[in-house]
Amino acid sequence: MQPSLELLRPVVALVTWTFVMWGWMYVTRIPAIQRSRMKLDPTAPRGEQMASLPPDVRWKADNYNHLFEQPTLFYAVAIVLALVTRDADTDAMLAWTYVGLRVAHSLFQATINKIEVRFALFFVSSLVLAAMTVQAVLAVMT
Repeated sequence: MQPSLELLRPVVALVTWTFVMWGWMYVTRIPAIQRSRMKLDPTAPRGEQMASLPPDVRWKADNYNHLFEQPTLFYAVAIVLALVTRDADTDAMLAWTYVGLRVAHSLFQATINKIEVRFALFFVSSLVLAAMTVQAVLAVMT
């Protein structure tokens, strides 16, 4: 069986977006560290020094870290679906919807960071991921 490229494209897109957030994190964090004249201390507890940076700088790093949490499940489910999909069009639409919601979540968290909106974006993206998981269960169990 030939893997579905339509399902692998959103996987690559979300990985690419993660690198965009990585770049955005560093182009804001490094100047903020320099402006604050922070002395980097390897013995400081994890996150303590970065907590002194302005919130709008920390938001980018927070989002970058979030892209290594639930999206790891997306990668696994999307790759399974790429291998065994029963409905590539629906599965690709769900995958692209998930990616779009995660990008919107990133942009919102990195700029405005209103928690209620972030939660709504996260919740809806979680529902999309749950739908993808159901599709994967049906594909591998039937």
